[in-house]
Amino acid sequence: MFKKILIANRGEIALRVQRACRELGIQTVVVYSEADREAKYVRLADEAVCIGPAPSAQSYLHMPAIISAAEVTDAEAIHPGYGFLSENADFAERVEKSGFAFIGPRPDSIRLMGDKVSAKQAMIRSGVPCVPGSEGALPDDPREITRIARSIGYPVIIKAAGGGGGRGMRVVHTEAALLNAVTMTRSEAGAAFGNPAVYMEKFLLQPRHIEIQVLADTHGNALWLGERDCSMQRRHQKILEEAPAPGIPRRLIERIGARCADACKKIGYRGAGTFEFLYENGEFYFIEMNTRVQVEHPVTELITGIDIVVEQIRIAAGEKLTVRQRGVHLNGHAIECRINAEDPYKFTPSPGRITMWHTPGGPGVRVDSHAYANYFVPPNYDSMIGKIIVHGATREQAIARMRIALSEMVVDGIQTNIPLHRELMVDARFIEGGTSIHYLEEYLAARHTA
Repeated sequence: MFKKILIANRGEIALRVQRACRELGIQTVVVYSEADREAKYVRLADEAVCIGPAPSAQSYLHMPAIISAAEVTDAEAIHPGYGFLSENADFAERVEKSGFAFIGPRPDSIRLMGDKVSAKQAMIRSGVPCVPGSEGALPDDPREITRIARSIGYPVIIKAAGGGGGRGMRVVHTEAALLNAVTMTRSEAGAAFGNPAVYMEKFLLQPRHIEIQVLADTHGNALWLGERDCSMQRRHQKILEEAPAPGIPRRLIERIGARCADACKKIGYRGAGTFEFLYENGEFYFIEMNTRVQVEHPVTELITGIDIVVEQIRIAAGEKLTVRQRGVHLNGHAIECRINAEDPYKFTPSPGRITMWHTPGGPGVRVDSHAYANYFVPPNYDSMIGKIIVHGATREQAIARMRIALSEMVVDGIQTNIPLHRELMVDARFIEGGTSIHYLEEYLAARHTA
C-alpha cells in the first residue's frame, strides 16, 4: 500500500479522497491554487503545496506544477478526483512516466473511452447495446451524411467525438437543417476539444439517464455495483441522483450490469468507472463511459456499503478487489442533492463569503462538503459547494429524510439551489419516479410561466 498520495484536485472531492487516505493510514499531499489557500482540506493535509494562481490553466490544469509537487514531497501516487485532469490520458501517461502511480485507468483506456466514436465501437464489440447511429465519425461527403440520417430516422443528434459534460451536441429535426448542424458542431468541437470529428445518433425523445458503477482490478476481476438514476438534470448537468433506479425491472438491470463488467475485462479496464446509458421503452443504449470517480458515487456507497474511493486506491496499489459480485447486495434507497452556489432558478453563479453554515444530521444523513462558516466561495471554479446524501430502507423514507435534511440546511451570505431541491422533494412527478432527462427543464419552464 502507498505511504503518501498527492490529491490533484480541489473542493469536496479533495476532502473525500483525503478522508479515504486517512482511513487507510496514508499521508496526504494537497495541491491548491491561491484562491483555495483557506480551504478545509488544505489545513487538514499532512503537506500542502501552492501550485499557482486562481485560473485553472495556471494551477489545477498545470501538469508540470502537479508533477513537481509530487516530486518534492516524495508522494508515491496521484489521485485526480473528478474534472480537471481526471480523464486526461496525457496526464495519466505523464504521471506514470514520472514514476508515480496514477489512481485511475491506464492511459490507453482513458483514450479509448474518451473518444466517443472509439468508445462506442468498443462497446459494440463487447456486446453492450448502443444508440443506433453512424458506425464512426461522419464523412465529409454531404450526400453520405444525408443517407446516414435517413437510415437512422429523424430526429438525430450530432455529437462531438471528444465532447463531454453536455457540450458539443446539436439536435436536428429536419433534413434541411442537417448539413449546417454538422458544420457548426465540427467547428465548435475543434475549438473546444481540439478534435473536429463528430458522429450521429438517433435522438431519443423521453429517455432516462441510467448509470452502472463498475470496479476492476489488475488481476482480471471486474464487478458492477448497481445502478443510479441521474435523469434530473438541466442542460445535461445533473443536480440530483438516486439509487437504485425506480421502476426498472431488476432482470434488465442485472443483464446490463453483467455486460458492463464483462466489457471491463475485454478492454482491460482498471479502477473505478461508470457506464452511462439512455433508457427508453425497456431498452438501454450506451452513450459514454466516465473513466473516473463520479460526483454521485456516494449514493452507490450507501446502498452497497462499499467505499469506492478506498477501492480505487487499493486497485492502484495492485491489490485485488475486496468483494466479489455475489457479495454485492443492494440495501435500501439513497438520494443525493448537489448544493450549488447559484441562483436557484436563474442558475447564475453566486460566489462570495458564507456567513452561516449549518449542516443537517439524523439517521441516514451524510454531507460531503469542503465549505464552512466564513468560507469564501471563489468565482473561478464549478459552483458546487457540497452534497447532501440520504439513505432509507425505502425510496419513500429516503425522500422524507431528504426533505428534513434540506429543511435543516442553512447557508447564508450567498445564494444556493436548496430552494429548488426543496420543491422537487414534494413534486408529484418526482415522488412517482421515472422522470425523463427533460423533466426538470419542463418543470422550470412551467414554473416560469405560471
